[in-house]
Amino acid sequence: MPLLVERGYTIEVRRLDRGDAVPDQLSTDDVLVVMGGPMGIGDLERPEYPFLRQELQLLRRRVAEDAPVLGVCLGAQLLAFAAGAPVHAMTQDDGSRCYEVGWAPIRLHPSGAADPILGGLPEESPVLHWHGDMFELPARARRLASTPRCPNQAFQLGSRMFGLQFHCEVDEESIEALLRADADFVTLASGSGGVERIRQDTQRHASLSWGVGPRLLRNILDAMTRSVRGCA
Repeated sequence: MPLLVERGYTIEVRRLDRGDAVPDQLSTDDVLVVMGGPMGIGDLERPEYPFLRQELQLLRRRVAEDAPVLGVCLGAQLLAFAAGAPVHAMTQDDGSRCYEVGWAPIRLHPSGAADPILGGLPEESPVLHWHGDMFELPARARRLASTPRCPNQAFQLGSRMFGLQFHCEVDEESIEALLRADADFVTLASGSGGVERIRQDTQRHASLSWGVGPRLLRNILDAMTRSVRGCA
């Protein structure tokens, strides 16, 4: 993640889907970033995803320690679940399955103009969505963002844990990689024209999203750092 490099962090990437081990020794000041994947909370018992249970155990320890975590997409769902919140499939009023895949605006919920996470950001901003499950808010968590279809889009738990259901870390190259790897899911969620629609919307929304997303992530990293300094 370029922003972590910008802040001087040493980055260690673990590809759990390729057999890398879930870390078991982390400092309470290490920043843990948990990203997404095609699996979900409903796959915890599937033998092909043994790392999901291990991730969950690690996140439960991080929640108990109020240690810095950024969960994105599945990572946000795992963090919410580790904190005791339900995670379930998205459905419409009639009970039918639905998804949020593609570009759509989120609404932010700042606590005021001086909000350290959301202050100065636009009230609404287009972001990339890529999910069919959603989390409920953990107890004592603060809601940061929502959409009409998915009211819990982002949350802050404690002083140093954040979950983002949407993707504000992406660029055009990574979006293309997602489209190549997950075209079947896009078609399932959005129909046969879904892939091309995302490409077109990326061109339309990129300039605004590339400004808002990095600023939100910087604010989150700043909050994690302030919490460390405040304890010194």
